[in-house]
Amino acid sequence: MNNQTPVIDIKGIGEKTQKLFQKLNIYTVGDLLAHYPRDYETFKEPVMIQDAVPGEICAVRVCVVGIPNLKKIRSLNILNVNVRDASGGMQLTFFNMPFMKNLLKSGGFYIFRGLVQTRGPVKIMEQPKLYSQEDYSKQMQFIQPRYALTKGLTNQSIQKAVKQALTFYEFEQEYYPEEIMSRYQLMPYREAICNMHFPLDYDTMLLARRRIVFDEFFTFLILLQKNKDVNTNIPNLFPMKDVEEISRFLNNMPFQLTKAQSKVWEEINSDLSGAYSMNRLVQGDVGSGKTIVAVLALLKCVCNGYQGAMMAPTEVLATQHYETICEYVEKYDLSFRPALLVGSMTAKEKRSVYAKIESGEVNLVIGTHALIQDKVNYHSLALVITDEQHRFGVRQREKLADKGMTPHVLVMSATPIPRTLAIILYGDLHISVIDELPANRLPIKNCVVNTSYRPKAYEFIAKQVAMGRQAYVICPMVEEGELEEAENVMDYAQKLRAALPSSLVIEPLHGKMKPAEKNHIMEAFGKGQIHVLVSTTVIEVGINVPNATVMMVENAERFGLAQLHQLRGRVGRGAFQSYCIFISSNEKKETIQRLEILNKSNDGFFIASEDLKLRGPGDLFGIRQSGEFAFRIGDIYSDASLLKDAAEAVEQLLRRDPELKYKENQLLQQHLSSSFSNTVDFRTI
Repeated sequence: MNNQTPVIDIKGIGEKTQKLFQKLNIYTVGDLLAHYPRDYETFKEPVMIQDAVPGEICAVRVCVVGIPNLKKIRSLNILNVNVRDASGGMQLTFFNMPFMKNLLKSGGFYIFRGLVQTRGPVKIMEQPKLYSQEDYSKQMQFIQPRYALTKGLTNQSIQKAVKQALTFYEFEQEYYPEEIMSRYQLMPYREAICNMHFPLDYDTMLLARRRIVFDEFFTFLILLQKNKDVNTNIPNLFPMKDVEEISRFLNNMPFQLTKAQSKVWEEINSDLSGAYSMNRLVQGDVGSGKTIVAVLALLKCVCNGYQGAMMAPTEVLATQHYETICEYVEKYDLSFRPALLVGSMTAKEKRSVYAKIESGEVNLVIGTHALIQDKVNYHSLALVITDEQHRFGVRQREKLADKGMTPHVLVMSATPIPRTLAIILYGDLHISVIDELPANRLPIKNCVVNTSYRPKAYEFIAKQVAMGRQAYVICPMVEEGELEEAENVMDYAQKLRAALPSSLVIEPLHGKMKPAEKNHIMEAFGKGQIHVLVSTTVIEVGINVPNATVMMVENAERFGLAQLHQLRGRVGRGAFQSYCIFISSNEKKETIQRLEILNKSNDGFFIASEDLKLRGPGDLFGIRQSGEFAFRIGDIYSDASLLKDAAEAVEQLLRRDPELKYKENQLLQQHLSSSFSNTVDFRTI
């Protein structure tokens, strides 16, 4: 077996199971081995109820007291069970599991394992797992890997497939030179892969993870260096002169640019008229006003007789940008002749837009990645502005260069990254920062609470909706079974429908939905047709709803602070007071203190730097950081020191051997050539 062997060739995987694996983007053995555990479980001895710590997962050996109580609220079955041991009592709650009523007998002894929470003075477990004594004893013998799942595919079935694959997999030779292996204390690759999936102990797993993350960063940075070489000192083929229309637009706008916006606009303006093609990143906190700076750059472009393109990560956001530009054209008589180009348009509509782009009738194209498809031929494309989710890099530049174009490139990012890391991660770009919020922004009111606050939070959401507002509720998982102690979108939407007034429209949204379905739901929320959107972090970018005033995040402790700040940026975008409620299911003092940083500051760069200080090995298995860097397990905050090590290794290696031609680097050169398309999603490079 090798990386390209189809997953169906693994013993025990048939066509039905193959399709389930494909839902997780696992098509080959290489994909399977790179589907690393999201966490590891250690089954400890059951504890007494009085010793069960809220916010932690544990097992209890208890006796069922009385008859389990089953009730139905609309479509939701709720089963409450009282249990006791010699130290005290606890309540267990099961959702949509009515069969448990017959399974659990009054006076019977059972082992339950789950997340301990509190409701007032009462300790509770929701959806705990039931074990026999024999099964639980077996689980205690091993560190158990826990994988991201999909409905119908169990953790055990993935473990079994991985064991089969590792047994017959042909590992490549170690490719790093001995000097790098020794200096950065790297575990051999074969050993690292085996111990990522089935570690001997926690310390061994950390060493294995260190090697895999180093690989991700090293490969990314090697290709980034290539990108830097390609993008350095490209002659400016589209020099632009200052135009009166920009001054008129700025004077007529109902607000003035902040000092930070003005400074960044000056830098962009200078690039556009300079000797070399612009390749710039604008970093700005959520709500800092990056879009208006982009509009100014595009306006200068079209006033100089060229075409501009603006790429957004979702069709909904592309449409919003298009509508905003159209409003500016109508209100301020600007020179834009805009067109929208997105994947959901009909073939006839696309052909019409293609023709207008090629003829130059359209001078500004706004859309998704459809903007750089082969069928799009530009008349005079001089400026490409992209969102962080569509980082415009060496491949896209080459694609346009083949059409005879080398446009200016501006990348917009709302991901707050401390400058020390930004210099490494954006080594091919000049960096500008908008570090000031517009004066008219109302600060978001925040609170960090435990799960007992949920009923009050639901009441608050209902009141806000009654006032005409809307709310987001964020859950870490899509569906039941992905992570047993975390809330999932599908079940939570059902719970909310039972808890909130029936007049409220509550809909789920997640990344596994088809694009058309996601767009439909986001559009409906944007139009106010959905009152409460229960979502994963897929909403972190992609929609601007000024009417949304509440953001509630479940299992907030499982996210990085920087990502929580990004999520918070979805509210506070309109004239109304907005609120963010962070619910932590872990009541440890240090967890609450960490989340309290969000209470103290709305400055994304301060929060990101605090995230950098606070997140260590214990935080390796939170929800994956999103953003523009498509690492499988590497995290730029938790693994900041390793990122710096990888950057140092790349710099020293390429300084000595830029083409990797020396004998000791031959295996590394071969590995990089074959892995560029496998290890990292280099569409973002």
